[in-house]
Amino acid sequence: MNRHIDAHTDLHTGQGALRGEHPGRAANPVVKVHDLAWLEFAKPDLDRAEAFARAFGFATALHTRDELHLRGTDPGAPCVIIRKGRRSSFLGAAFLAADDADVLRLAEATGRRATRLPETLGGIAVALTDPSGGAVRVVSGVHRLPALPTQTPLPLNVGHAVGRENATQRPAPEPARVQRLGHVVLQSTRYLETLNWYLQHLGLIVSDFQYYPGQRQRGPVMSFIRCDRGATVTDHHTVAMTLGPSNRYVHSAYQVCDLDALAAGGEYLREQGYHRSWGIGRHIQGSQIFDYWRDPDGFLVEHFSDGDMFDCSIEPGWAPMSASGLAQWGPPATRDFLDIAPGRESVRELRATITSLREDNEFDIERLLGLLKVAFS
Repeated sequence: MNRHIDAHTDLHTGQGALRGEHPGRAANPVVKVHDLAWLEFAKPDLDRAEAFARAFGFATALHTRDELHLRGTDPGAPCVIIRKGRRSSFLGAAFLAADDADVLRLAEATGRRATRLPETLGGIAVALTDPSGGAVRVVSGVHRLPALPTQTPLPLNVGHAVGRENATQRPAPEPARVQRLGHVVLQSTRYLETLNWYLQHLGLIVSDFQYYPGQRQRGPVMSFIRCDRGATVTDHHTVAMTLGPSNRYVHSAYQVCDLDALAAGGEYLREQGYHRSWGIGRHIQGSQIFDYWRDPDGFLVEHFSDGDMFDCSIEPGWAPMSASGLAQWGPPATRDFLDIAPGRESVRELRATITSLREDNEFDIERLLGLLKVAFS
């Protein structure tokens, strides 16, 4: 498509790019990936990880002594692969290529070698490392798990439109069944360099940029990035990337069918003793209805529903970053969600901040002041 839409009139943000600002896409990317395939983690207790996962709404595709595969109800590869490890860590993301030829093209362009994946997954992959040190795999030809029974949206009486007659509404008190993996959010000390790498190597394009208030002239510090599938719409963001004092996983998001499934599933999680980090609310960038939870290993995971879907014609929006600007409605963003609550995560981030300010990267004193202004806005 050669037509580009100014997305800043009533679509998703209040303003577009100024002259000379980042275009939000590479002119000639190596390949254009189609989607996220799965995320990989290491955890010491697979049984505990599976118990939370099932309460959150995953189904188990594989559980061995050393590996756990979690899936949604949609057909395709597992959403999450957890390997047994001595300590909990995020191992990286896998992206789905259009075909084997794109994997081979990317391998040649990066001087890497395509290899076969284990038989439990099938297909081939090329293993890469982004400028922040993050592990990235691009895969194709993986086994497609068959669809599972899913929840269906409840019939609603909306305004004067009657969708339900002579029947009550009783959402089942059960886990919100995950349909699919939606996106992952990553933090980088080399945000702009890493962003450009993803745009150039994977063909991702930016839906929205954010900048620290008063620092727009220094460029963006966060981007919501989607796959470029031409005229076919895709999620508003498949990856979100933000500047920060450490290179780390922030959260990942998994789609459920509607608000009732999300809310009833949240009640189920709460009753099982798990910790809600933030929600329920509706985001601005991406528009998703959301609910965030901490798993037993401290990883932040999100249920979402009703997210924006864009084709390649939508140009990037630009907006100032603020904690109050994270949602259209819902409770204020919590300190736990912002990683400023007292605890291991905040202590780890404080140490990373001290280290980062001594190193040669994009996170400097001015950026730190901008981040603190956002966190406490």
